[in-house]
Amino acid sequence: MFKKALFFTLVAAITFASCSKQLKTSEYSAEINREFTGDLAYETTSFVEKYWRVVGNTGFDKSVYFIAEHLEKAGYVLEENATDTDVLTYRIEKRPLKRPTWESVDAKVMILGDDKPLLQHSSNRNMIAMYSYSTPKEGVTAEVVYIKDLKKLASTNVKGKIVFAETSPGRIYRTAVQNGGAVGVMTYNNPGYLQPEKNTTSIQFRSISLDTVNKAWGIAMSYAAKERLKSKLSQGKVTLTVNVATKIYNSEELTIVADIKGQENPKERLVFSSHIQEPGANDNATGVGVALEMASLTAKFIQEGKLAPKRTLSFLWGDEIVSTGRYVKEDSIRAKDIKWGISLDMVGEDTEKTGGTFLIEKMPDPSAIWTRGNDKHTEWGGSKMKLDQMKPHYLNDFLINRFKAQGKLANWVVATNPYEGGSDHVPFLRGNIPSVLFWHFTDQFYHTDNDRIDKVSQTTLKNVGTTALIAAYTLINSDKGTAQEIIKEITTAATERLQEELKQGKLAMQKGETLDLQITIINTWKDWYVSAINSTSDMVSDSSVLSAVQTAAVDQLQKTAEEMIRALKE
Repeated sequence: MFKKALFFTLVAAITFASCSKQLKTSEYSAEINREFTGDLAYETTSFVEKYWRVVGNTGFDKSVYFIAEHLEKAGYVLEENATDTDVLTYRIEKRPLKRPTWESVDAKVMILGDDKPLLQHSSNRNMIAMYSYSTPKEGVTAEVVYIKDLKKLASTNVKGKIVFAETSPGRIYRTAVQNGGAVGVMTYNNPGYLQPEKNTTSIQFRSISLDTVNKAWGIAMSYAAKERLKSKLSQGKVTLTVNVATKIYNSEELTIVADIKGQENPKERLVFSSHIQEPGANDNATGVGVALEMASLTAKFIQEGKLAPKRTLSFLWGDEIVSTGRYVKEDSIRAKDIKWGISLDMVGEDTEKTGGTFLIEKMPDPSAIWTRGNDKHTEWGGSKMKLDQMKPHYLNDFLINRFKAQGKLANWVVATNPYEGGSDHVPFLRGNIPSVLFWHFTDQFYHTDNDRIDKVSQTTLKNVGTTALIAAYTLINSDKGTAQEIIKEITTAATERLQEELKQGKLAMQKGETLDLQITIINTWKDWYVSAINSTSDMVSDSSVLSAVQTAAVDQLQKTAEEMIRALKE
Protein backbone atom coordinates (compact mmCIF):
# COMPACT_ATOMS: atom_id res chain seq x y z
CA MET A 1 0.00 0.00 0.00
CA PHE A 2 2.80 2.41 0.93
CA LYS A 3 4.78 1.62 -2.22
CA LYS A 4 1.69 2.14 -4.37
CA ALA A 5 0.89 5.48 -2.72
CA LEU A 6 4.50 6.59 -3.07
CA PHE A 7 4.46 5.64 -6.76
CA PHE A 8 1.41 7.78 -7.50
CA THR A 9 2.86 10.65 -5.46
CA LEU A 10 6.05 10.57 -7.52
CA VAL A 11 4.13 10.34 -10.79
CA ALA A 12 1.99 13.31 -9.79
CA ALA A 13 5.04 15.34 -8.81
CA ILE A 14 6.85 14.56 -12.05
CA THR A 15 3.75 15.28 -14.13
CA PHE A 16 3.18 18.60 -12.34
CA ALA A 17 6.79 19.64 -12.76
CA SER A 18 6.83 18.76 -16.44
CA CYS A 19 3.58 20.62 -17.07
CA SER A 20 4.61 23.71 -15.15
CA LYS A 21 6.02 26.65 -17.01
CA GLN A 22 9.63 27.43 -16.25
CA LEU A 23 10.32 31.05 -15.50
CA LYS A 24 12.18 33.05 -18.09
CA THR A 25 14.87 35.48 -16.98
CA SER A 26 12.52 38.36 -17.79
CA GLU A 27 9.93 36.85 -15.42
CA TYR A 28 12.18 36.46 -12.37
CA SER A 29 11.47 39.91 -10.97
CA ALA A 30 7.67 39.77 -11.07
CA GLU A 31 7.44 36.20 -9.77
CA ILE A 32 9.94 36.58 -6.94
CA ASN A 33 8.48 39.93 -5.90
CA ARG A 34 5.11 38.21 -5.68
CA GLU A 35 6.32 35.14 -3.77
CA PHE A 36 9.03 36.49 -1.44
CA THR A 37 7.00 37.86 1.47
CA GLY A 38 9.69 38.33 4.09
CA ASP A 39 7.59 36.32 6.56
CA LEU A 40 10.11 33.51 7.08
CA ALA A 41 13.01 35.96 7.04
CA TYR A 42 11.35 37.98 9.81
CA GLU A 43 10.34 34.89 11.80
CA THR A 44 13.90 33.61 11.63
CA THR A 45 15.36 36.97 12.61
CA SER A 46 13.02 37.06 15.62
CA PHE A 47 14.12 33.60 16.71
CA VAL A 48 17.85 34.09 16.24
CA GLU A 49 18.09 37.56 17.80
CA LYS A 50 16.84 36.26 21.13
CA TYR A 51 20.25 34.69 21.74
CA TRP A 52 23.72 36.07 22.45
CA ARG A 53 25.47 34.02 19.76
CA VAL A 54 29.06 32.83 19.86
CA VAL A 55 30.15 29.84 17.82
CA GLY A 56 29.47 26.69 19.80
CA ASN A 57 27.15 28.19 22.41
CA THR A 58 23.48 27.47 23.01
CA GLY A 59 22.06 30.28 20.89
CA PHE A 60 24.36 29.59 17.96
CA ASP A 61 23.50 25.89 17.93
CA LYS A 62 19.77 26.47 18.33
CA SER A 63 19.94 28.81 15.34
CA VAL A 64 21.63 26.10 13.25
CA TYR A 65 18.96 23.54 14.11
CA PHE A 66 16.20 26.08 13.47
CA ILE A 67 17.62 26.52 9.97
CA ALA A 68 17.84 22.75 9.50
CA GLU A 69 14.23 22.26 10.60
CA HIS A 70 12.97 24.81 8.09
CA LEU A 71 15.13 23.47 5.29
CA GLU A 72 13.57 20.07 5.82
CA LYS A 73 10.10 21.62 5.79
CA ALA A 74 11.00 23.16 2.44
CA GLY A 75 12.03 19.78 1.03
CA TYR A 76 15.77 19.62 1.60
CA VAL A 77 17.20 16.17 2.35
CA LEU A 78 20.01 15.60 4.82
CA GLU A 79 23.03 14.95 2.61
CA GLU A 80 23.90 11.62 4.21
CA ASN A 81 20.42 10.34 3.36
CA ALA A 82 20.24 11.82 -0.15
CA THR A 83 20.34 9.97 -3.43
CA ASP A 84 21.88 11.08 -6.71
CA THR A 85 18.47 12.30 -7.86
CA ASP A 86 17.93 14.67 -4.93
CA VAL A 87 18.30 18.27 -6.05
CA LEU A 88 17.77 19.83 -2.60
CA THR A 89 20.24 18.74 0.09
CA TYR A 90 21.79 20.12 3.26
CA ARG A 91 24.44 19.11 5.76
CA ILE A 92 25.59 20.18 9.21
CA GLU A 93 29.36 20.14 9.53
CA LYS A 94 30.71 19.52 13.03
CA ARG A 95 34.21 20.28 14.23
CA PRO A 96 35.68 20.42 17.74
CA LEU A 97 36.36 23.96 18.88
CA LYS A 98 39.99 24.77 19.59
CA ARG A 99 39.01 26.80 22.64
CA PRO A 100 35.92 26.84 24.86
CA THR A 101 32.77 28.64 23.85
CA TRP A 102 31.14 31.31 26.03
CA GLU A 103 27.72 32.63 26.86
CA SER A 104 26.38 35.32 29.13
CA VAL A 105 23.79 34.43 31.76
CA ASP A 106 23.26 37.40 34.09
CA ALA A 107 25.00 40.39 35.60
CA LYS A 108 24.41 43.39 37.83
CA VAL A 109 26.60 46.25 39.02
CA MET A 110 25.60 48.21 42.11
CA ILE A 111 27.17 51.35 43.57
CA LEU A 112 27.46 50.84 47.31
CA GLY A 113 24.83 53.01 48.95
CA ASP A 114 22.59 53.30 45.87
CA ASP A 115 19.33 51.42 45.36
CA LYS A 116 19.31 51.58 41.55
CA PRO A 117 21.73 49.31 39.63
CA LEU A 118 24.43 51.03 37.64
CA LEU A 119 23.98 48.31 35.02
CA GLN A 120 21.99 45.11 34.79
CA HIS A 121 22.00 42.33 32.23
CA SER A 122 18.23 42.27 31.77
CA SER A 123 18.39 45.67 30.04
CA ASN A 124 22.02 45.67 28.85
CA ARG A 125 22.89 42.20 27.62
CA ASN A 126 26.16 43.41 26.07
CA MET A 127 27.54 44.56 29.42
CA ILE A 128 29.60 41.41 30.08
CA ALA A 129 32.80 41.31 28.06
CA MET A 130 33.04 38.07 26.13
CA TYR A 131 35.14 35.41 27.90
CA SER A 132 34.52 36.93 31.31
CA TYR A 133 34.25 34.38 34.10
CA SER A 134 31.54 34.33 36.75
CA THR A 135 32.03 36.03 40.09
CA PRO A 136 31.12 34.22 43.34
CA LYS A 137 27.34 34.20 43.88
CA GLU A 138 27.61 37.03 46.40
CA GLY A 139 29.55 39.06 43.84
CA VAL A 140 32.78 41.00 44.16
CA THR A 141 32.84 44.19 46.20
CA ALA A 142 35.80 46.50 45.66
CA GLU A 143 36.87 50.10 45.33
CA VAL A 144 36.93 51.68 41.86
CA VAL A 145 40.13 53.24 40.53
CA TYR A 146 39.60 55.63 37.61
CA ILE A 147 42.55 55.60 35.20
CA LYS A 148 42.24 58.74 33.13
CA ASP A 149 45.71 58.45 31.57
CA LEU A 150 46.26 54.88 30.37
CA LYS A 151 50.02 55.41 30.43
CA LYS A 152 49.80 55.57 34.22
CA LEU A 153 47.95 52.29 34.62
CA ALA A 154 51.04 50.10 34.95
CA SER A 155 52.46 52.28 37.73
CA THR A 156 49.18 52.59 39.67
CA ASN A 157 48.43 50.25 42.56
CA VAL A 158 45.21 48.51 41.47
CA LYS A 159 45.58 45.24 43.37
CA GLY A 160 42.22 44.05 44.71
CA LYS A 161 40.44 46.97 43.05
CA ILE A 162 38.20 47.53 40.02
CA VAL A 163 39.87 49.48 37.23
CA PHE A 164 37.66 51.95 35.34
CA ALA A 165 38.93 53.50 32.11
CA GLU A 166 37.57 54.97 28.90
CA THR A 167 38.91 52.38 26.48
CA SER A 168 38.15 48.80 25.50
CA PRO A 169 38.39 46.12 28.21
CA GLY A 170 40.69 43.99 26.09
CA ARG A 171 43.21 46.82 25.88
CA ILE A 172 43.75 47.11 29.63
CA TYR A 173 42.91 43.62 30.89
CA ARG A 174 46.46 42.26 30.89
CA THR A 175 47.98 45.31 32.59
CA ALA A 176 45.17 45.75 35.12
CA VAL A 177 44.32 42.14 36.03
CA GLN A 178 47.13 39.82 34.99
CA ASN A 179 49.97 42.18 35.91
CA GLY A 180 48.36 44.52 38.42
CA GLY A 181 46.10 42.16 40.38
CA ALA A 182 42.83 44.04 39.79
CA VAL A 183 39.68 41.98 40.35
CA GLY A 184 38.12 43.19 37.12
CA VAL A 185 37.76 46.08 34.68
CA MET A 186 34.98 48.53 33.83
CA THR A 187 35.33 50.34 30.51
CA TYR A 188 33.55 52.70 28.15
CA ASN A 189 34.39 53.48 24.52
CA ASN A 190 31.32 53.77 22.29
CA PRO A 191 32.33 55.45 18.98
CA GLY A 192 30.69 58.67 17.86
CA TYR A 193 28.61 57.13 15.05
CA LEU A 194 26.56 55.36 17.75
CA GLN A 195 25.40 58.79 18.95
CA PRO A 196 26.01 57.78 22.58
CA GLU A 197 24.70 61.02 24.06
CA LYS A 198 21.39 60.27 22.35
CA ASN A 199 21.39 56.47 22.74
CA THR A 200 22.56 56.67 26.32
CA THR A 201 21.80 53.06 27.25
CA SER A 202 23.61 51.42 24.30
CA ILE A 203 26.58 49.18 24.95
CA GLN A 204 28.74 47.85 22.13
CA PHE A 205 29.81 44.29 22.81
CA ARG A 206 33.44 43.81 23.84
CA SER A 207 35.76 40.97 24.77
CA ILE A 208 38.74 40.09 26.94
CA SER A 209 41.23 37.29 26.55
CA LEU A 210 40.32 33.86 27.88
CA ASP A 211 42.17 33.84 31.21
CA THR A 212 42.00 30.42 32.86
CA VAL A 213 44.36 31.52 35.65
CA ASN A 214 42.79 34.70 37.05
CA LYS A 215 39.27 33.93 35.84
CA ALA A 216 38.36 37.59 36.06
CA TRP A 217 35.81 39.68 34.20
CA GLY A 218 35.27 42.83 32.21
CA ILE A 219 32.21 45.09 32.10
CA ALA A 220 31.44 47.35 29.15
CA MET A 221 29.45 50.46 30.01
CA SER A 222 26.79 52.62 28.41
CA TYR A 223 27.21 56.37 28.16
CA ALA A 224 24.67 56.85 30.95
CA ALA A 225 26.44 54.39 33.26
CA LYS A 226 29.83 55.95 32.51
CA GLU A 227 28.58 59.46 33.29
CA ARG A 228 26.90 58.31 36.48
CA LEU A 229 30.03 56.55 37.71
CA LYS A 230 32.24 59.54 36.91
CA SER A 231 29.83 61.81 38.75
CA LYS A 232 30.02 59.57 41.81
CA LEU A 233 33.82 59.46 41.63
CA SER A 234 33.96 63.25 41.56
CA GLN A 235 32.33 63.18 44.99
CA GLY A 236 34.86 60.80 46.53
CA LYS A 237 35.60 57.11 46.97
CA VAL A 238 33.26 54.70 45.15
CA THR A 239 32.78 51.01 45.90
CA LEU A 240 31.00 48.65 43.54
CA THR A 241 29.46 45.23 43.94
CA VAL A 242 29.70 43.30 40.70
CA ASN A 243 27.77 40.07 40.06
CA VAL A 244 28.55 38.18 36.87
CA ALA A 245 27.24 34.79 35.74
CA THR A 246 28.57 33.24 32.54
CA LYS A 247 29.20 29.79 31.09
CA ILE A 248 32.52 28.72 29.58
CA TYR A 249 32.67 25.16 28.28
CA ASN A 250 34.05 22.89 25.58
CA SER A 251 31.85 22.58 22.53
CA GLU A 252 31.88 22.01 18.79
CA GLU A 253 31.64 24.32 15.82
CA LEU A 254 28.62 23.90 13.58
CA THR A 255 28.31 25.08 9.98
CA ILE A 256 25.19 24.42 7.93
CA VAL A 257 25.26 24.30 4.13
CA ALA A 258 22.30 23.92 1.76
CA ASP A 259 22.78 23.06 -1.91
CA ILE A 260 20.40 23.31 -4.86
CA LYS A 261 22.11 21.11 -7.42
CA GLY A 262 22.63 22.49 -10.90
CA GLN A 263 21.31 20.34 -13.73
CA GLU A 264 23.93 21.12 -16.40
CA ASN A 265 27.05 22.31 -14.57
CA PRO A 266 26.56 21.19 -10.95
CA LYS A 267 30.17 21.85 -9.94
CA GLU A 268 29.85 25.55 -10.82
CA ARG A 269 28.09 27.48 -8.11
CA LEU A 270 27.01 30.74 -6.52
CA VAL A 271 27.36 30.84 -2.74
CA PHE A 272 25.45 33.07 -0.33
CA SER A 273 27.14 33.29 3.06
CA SER A 274 25.56 34.64 6.24
CA HIS A 275 27.13 34.44 9.68
CA ILE A 276 25.18 33.41 12.75
CA GLN A 277 27.52 34.65 15.45
CA GLU A 278 27.15 38.15 16.93
CA PRO A 279 24.40 39.07 19.33
CA GLY A 280 22.30 41.52 17.34
CA ALA A 281 19.12 41.46 15.28
CA ASN A 282 20.29 43.35 12.20
CA ASP A 283 23.79 42.02 12.78
CA ASN A 284 23.31 39.35 11.74
CA ALA A 285 20.05 37.56 12.44
CA THR A 286 18.70 39.37 9.37
CA GLY A 287 21.27 37.78 7.07
CA VAL A 288 20.42 34.37 8.49
CA GLY A 289 16.71 34.97 7.94
CA VAL A 290 16.96 36.33 4.41
CA ALA A 291 19.14 33.42 3.33
CA LEU A 292 16.70 30.90 4.80
CA GLU A 293 13.71 32.36 2.99
CA MET A 294 15.73 32.54 -0.21
CA ALA A 295 16.63 28.85 0.12
CA SER A 296 13.04 27.90 0.98
CA LEU A 297 11.47 29.85 -1.89
CA THR A 298 13.98 28.38 -4.33
CA ALA A 299 12.93 24.90 -3.21
CA LYS A 300 9.30 25.83 -3.84
CA PHE A 301 10.04 27.07 -7.36
CA ILE A 302 11.93 23.87 -8.16
CA GLN A 303 9.13 21.68 -6.83
CA GLU A 304 6.63 23.64 -8.91
CA GLY A 305 8.76 23.24 -12.02
CA LYS A 306 9.36 27.00 -12.32
CA LEU A 307 13.11 26.76 -11.91
CA ALA A 308 15.70 24.27 -13.18
CA PRO A 309 19.08 25.75 -12.30
CA LYS A 310 21.94 25.08 -14.67
CA ARG A 311 24.50 25.70 -11.95
CA THR A 312 24.40 24.96 -8.22
CA LEU A 313 23.10 27.53 -5.75
CA SER A 314 24.51 27.16 -2.23
CA PHE A 315 23.74 28.78 1.12
CA LEU A 316 26.19 28.74 4.01
CA TRP A 317 25.49 29.71 7.62
CA GLY A 318 28.28 29.72 10.17
CA ASP A 319 31.00 31.68 11.94
CA GLU A 320 31.82 34.94 10.18
CA ILE A 321 34.83 34.74 7.86
CA VAL A 322 35.98 31.49 9.53
CA SER A 323 33.30 29.24 8.01
CA THR A 324 33.40 30.96 4.63
CA GLY A 325 37.19 30.88 4.62
CA ARG A 326 37.17 27.17 5.32
CA TYR A 327 34.57 26.59 2.61
CA VAL A 328 36.87 28.28 0.11
CA LYS A 329 40.14 26.75 1.31
CA GLU A 330 39.41 23.21 2.44
CA ASP A 331 38.36 21.85 -0.95
CA SER A 332 40.50 23.24 -3.76
CA ILE A 333 38.52 21.36 -6.41
CA ARG A 334 35.23 22.83 -5.18
CA ALA A 335 36.77 26.28 -4.76
CA LYS A 336 37.90 26.58 -8.37
CA ASP A 337 34.29 26.22 -9.49
CA ILE A 338 32.80 28.80 -7.10
CA LYS A 339 31.95 31.45 -9.65
CA TRP A 340 30.35 34.05 -7.36
CA GLY A 341 30.17 34.66 -3.60
CA ILE A 342 27.80 37.07 -1.87
CA SER A 343 27.74 38.04 1.81
CA LEU A 344 24.41 38.80 3.50
CA ASP A 345 25.22 40.91 6.55
CA MET A 346 22.93 43.47 8.22
CA VAL A 347 20.31 43.27 5.47
CA GLY A 348 17.03 44.08 7.22
CA GLU A 349 17.32 47.52 8.72
CA ASP A 350 14.51 49.91 9.43
CA THR A 351 16.55 52.83 8.17
CA GLU A 352 14.30 55.45 9.74
CA LYS A 353 15.40 54.07 13.11
CA THR A 354 18.98 53.00 12.46
CA GLY A 355 19.98 55.82 10.14
CA GLY A 356 21.65 53.39 7.77
CA THR A 357 21.30 53.05 4.01
CA PHE A 358 21.29 49.78 2.12
CA LEU A 359 24.70 49.38 0.53
CA ILE A 360 26.41 47.16 -1.98
CA GLU A 361 30.06 47.06 -1.00
CA LYS A 362 31.81 46.70 -4.31
CA MET A 363 34.63 44.40 -5.21
CA PRO A 364 37.89 46.35 -5.17
CA ASP A 365 37.75 48.86 -7.98
CA PRO A 366 39.57 52.19 -8.48
CA SER A 367 37.11 53.97 -6.17
CA ALA A 368 38.99 52.23 -3.33
CA ILE A 369 42.16 53.98 -4.54
CA TRP A 370 40.74 57.36 -5.55
CA THR A 371 37.60 57.91 -3.48
CA ARG A 372 35.91 61.02 -4.77
CA GLY A 373 32.63 62.36 -6.11
CA ASN A 374 29.70 60.17 -5.12
CA ASP A 375 32.03 57.40 -3.90
CA LYS A 376 32.33 57.60 -0.14
CA HIS A 377 33.61 55.25 2.52
CA THR A 378 31.29 54.56 5.42
CA GLU A 379 32.03 55.43 9.04
CA TRP A 380 33.21 51.84 9.39
CA GLY A 381 36.17 52.97 7.31
CA GLY A 382 38.38 51.65 4.56
CA SER A 383 42.07 51.78 3.72
CA LYS A 384 43.38 53.13 0.44
CA MET A 385 44.10 50.20 -1.84
CA LYS A 386 46.74 49.59 -4.50
CA LEU A 387 46.49 48.75 -8.18
CA ASP A 388 47.53 45.14 -7.64
CA GLN A 389 44.61 44.69 -5.23
CA MET A 390 41.95 45.47 -7.83
CA LYS A 391 39.39 42.79 -8.71
CA PRO A 392 37.85 43.74 -12.07
CA HIS A 393 34.66 41.83 -12.80
CA TYR A 394 31.16 42.38 -14.13
CA LEU A 395 29.60 41.38 -10.78
CA ASN A 396 29.75 44.91 -9.36
CA ASP A 397 27.66 46.63 -11.99
CA PHE A 398 25.46 43.62 -12.65
CA LEU A 399 24.29 43.61 -9.01
CA ILE A 400 24.08 47.39 -8.78
CA ASN A 401 21.75 47.42 -11.79
CA ARG A 402 19.52 44.69 -10.33
CA PHE A 403 19.24 46.48 -7.00
CA LYS A 404 18.68 49.89 -8.57
CA ALA A 405 15.80 48.37 -10.55
CA GLN A 406 14.26 46.98 -7.36
CA GLY A 407 14.85 50.31 -5.66
CA LYS A 408 12.89 52.07 -8.37
CA LEU A 409 10.12 49.48 -8.23
CA ALA A 410 9.81 49.51 -4.44
CA ASN A 411 10.74 53.15 -3.75
CA TRP A 412 13.75 51.88 -1.83
CA VAL A 413 17.11 53.62 -1.44
CA VAL A 414 20.08 51.64 -2.77
CA ALA A 415 23.65 52.92 -2.63
CA THR A 416 27.21 51.63 -2.89
CA ASN A 417 30.49 52.03 -1.09
CA PRO A 418 34.10 51.29 -2.06
CA TYR A 419 35.60 48.08 -0.73
CA GLU A 420 36.25 48.06 3.03
CA GLY A 421 36.26 44.38 4.03
CA GLY A 422 35.32 42.87 7.37
CA SER A 423 32.69 40.30 6.43
CA ASP A 424 32.15 37.04 4.56
CA HIS A 425 32.99 38.50 1.16
CA VAL A 426 36.65 38.71 2.19
CA PRO A 427 37.49 34.95 2.03
CA PHE A 428 35.93 34.73 -1.43
CA LEU A 429 38.00 37.64 -2.69
CA ARG A 430 41.15 36.19 -1.13
CA GLY A 431 40.42 33.05 -3.11
CA ASN A 432 40.08 35.13 -6.32
CA ILE A 433 36.33 34.52 -6.37
CA PRO A 434 34.17 37.50 -7.39
CA SER A 435 32.29 38.66 -4.30
CA VAL A 436 30.39 41.59 -2.83
CA LEU A 437 28.76 42.47 0.48
CA PHE A 438 25.12 43.45 0.99
CA TRP A 439 24.76 45.51 4.18
CA HIS A 440 23.64 48.78 5.81
CA PHE A 441 25.67 51.58 7.36
CA THR A 442 25.81 53.90 9.23
CA ASP A 443 23.79 52.19 11.96
CA GLN A 444 23.54 54.04 15.26
CA PHE A 445 22.86 50.71 17.01
CA TYR A 446 25.69 48.74 15.35
CA HIS A 447 27.04 46.01 17.65
CA THR A 448 25.03 47.37 20.58
CA ASP A 449 22.40 45.77 22.79
CA ASN A 450 19.84 48.14 21.26
CA ASP A 451 20.15 46.25 17.95
CA ARG A 452 16.88 44.43 18.56
CA ILE A 453 13.97 43.21 16.47
CA ASP A 454 12.23 46.60 16.66
CA LYS A 455 15.04 47.99 14.44
CA VAL A 456 14.29 45.42 11.69
CA SER A 457 12.06 46.11 8.69
CA GLN A 458 10.29 43.20 7.01
CA THR A 459 10.01 45.36 3.90
CA THR A 460 13.78 45.66 3.75
CA LEU A 461 14.16 41.90 4.29
CA LYS A 462 11.84 41.37 1.35
CA ASN A 463 13.61 43.85 -0.91
CA VAL A 464 17.06 42.41 -0.24
CA GLY A 465 15.96 38.79 -0.50
CA THR A 466 13.90 39.40 -3.61
CA THR A 467 16.66 41.19 -5.49
CA ALA A 468 19.35 38.77 -4.36
CA LEU A 469 17.29 35.90 -5.78
CA ILE A 470 16.62 37.74 -9.04
CA ALA A 471 20.36 38.22 -9.42
CA ALA A 472 21.17 34.67 -8.35
CA TYR A 473 18.77 32.99 -10.77
CA THR A 474 20.08 35.16 -13.59
CA LEU A 475 23.67 34.16 -12.83
CA ILE A 476 23.19 30.43 -12.26
CA ASN A 477 21.21 30.20 -15.51
CA SER A 478 23.40 32.62 -17.45
CA ASP A 479 24.45 31.87 -21.00
CA LYS A 480 25.63 33.66 -24.14
CA GLY A 481 22.54 35.87 -24.24
CA THR A 482 22.96 36.86 -20.58
CA ALA A 483 26.62 37.66 -21.14
CA GLN A 484 25.83 39.85 -24.13
CA GLU A 485 23.25 41.82 -22.14
CA ILE A 486 25.69 42.29 -19.27
CA ILE A 487 28.39 43.49 -21.68
CA LYS A 488 25.97 46.22 -22.76
CA GLU A 489 25.33 47.14 -19.12
CA ILE A 490 29.05 47.21 -18.35
CA THR A 491 29.77 49.40 -21.39
CA THR A 492 27.12 51.88 -20.28
CA ALA A 493 28.42 51.88 -16.70
CA ALA A 494 31.99 52.35 -17.93
CA THR A 495 31.01 55.31 -20.09
CA GLU A 496 29.21 56.96 -17.21
CA ARG A 497 32.18 56.34 -14.93
CA LEU A 498 34.68 57.86 -17.37
CA GLN A 499 32.47 60.91 -17.81
CA GLU A 500 32.30 61.29 -14.03
CA GLU A 501 36.08 60.94 -13.74
CA LEU A 502 36.50 63.65 -16.36
CA LYS A 503 34.35 65.93 -14.21
CA GLN A 504 36.25 64.99 -11.03
CA GLY A 505 39.57 65.33 -12.81
CA LYS A 506 38.85 68.91 -13.84
CA LEU A 507 37.82 69.77 -10.29
CA ALA A 508 40.97 68.11 -8.94
CA MET A 509 43.23 70.10 -11.28
CA GLN A 510 41.55 73.31 -10.14
CA LYS A 511 42.71 72.32 -6.65
CA GLY A 512 46.28 71.74 -7.78
CA GLU A 513 46.40 68.07 -8.70
CA THR A 514 48.38 67.14 -11.79
CA LEU A 515 47.09 66.33 -15.26
CA ASP A 516 49.20 63.16 -15.30
CA LEU A 517 47.39 61.83 -12.24
CA GLN A 518 43.97 62.46 -13.79
CA ILE A 519 45.03 60.65 -16.95
CA THR A 520 46.24 57.75 -14.82
CA ILE A 521 42.89 57.59 -13.04
CA ILE A 522 40.93 57.53 -16.31
CA ASN A 523 43.19 54.87 -17.80
CA THR A 524 42.94 52.79 -14.63
CA TRP A 525 39.16 52.86 -14.78
CA LYS A 526 39.27 52.05 -18.48
CA ASP A 527 41.54 49.06 -17.86
CA TRP A 528 39.34 47.89 -14.98
CA TYR A 529 36.26 47.94 -17.19
CA VAL A 530 38.04 46.25 -20.08
CA SER A 531 38.81 43.36 -17.74
CA ALA A 532 35.24 43.43 -16.43
CA ILE A 533 33.90 43.11 -19.97
CA ASN A 534 36.20 40.21 -20.70
CA SER A 535 35.24 38.50 -17.43
CA THR A 536 31.82 37.71 -18.93
CA SER A 537 33.51 34.74 -20.59
CA ASP A 538 32.88 32.81 -17.36
CA MET A 539 29.20 32.47 -18.35
CA VAL A 540 29.92 30.35 -21.42
CA SER A 541 31.86 27.18 -22.09
CA ASP A 542 33.36 28.56 -25.30
CA SER A 543 34.60 32.13 -24.89
CA SER A 544 34.95 32.58 -28.63
CA VAL A 545 31.17 33.05 -28.93
CA LEU A 546 31.57 36.36 -27.08
CA SER A 547 34.79 37.60 -28.63
CA ALA A 548 33.18 39.83 -31.26
CA VAL A 549 30.85 41.53 -28.75
CA GLN A 550 33.65 41.92 -26.21
CA THR A 551 36.02 43.36 -28.79
CA ALA A 552 33.45 45.91 -29.96
CA ALA A 553 32.74 46.96 -26.38
CA VAL A 554 36.43 47.29 -25.56
CA ASP A 555 37.05 49.35 -28.71
CA GLN A 556 34.20 51.68 -27.77
CA LEU A 557 35.56 52.01 -24.24
CA GLN A 558 39.04 52.80 -25.53
CA LYS A 559 37.65 55.58 -27.72
CA THR A 560 35.64 57.00 -24.81
CA ALA A 561 38.73 57.06 -22.60
CA GLU A 562 40.72 58.84 -25.30
CA GLU A 563 37.95 61.45 -25.62
CA MET A 564 37.99 62.04 -21.87
CA ILE A 565 41.75 62.47 -21.84
CA ARG A 566 41.59 64.96 -24.73
CA ALA A 567 38.92 66.89 -22.85
CA LEU A 568 41.16 66.96 -19.77
CA LYS A 569 44.00 68.46 -21.75
CA GLU A 570 41.89 71.28 -23.19
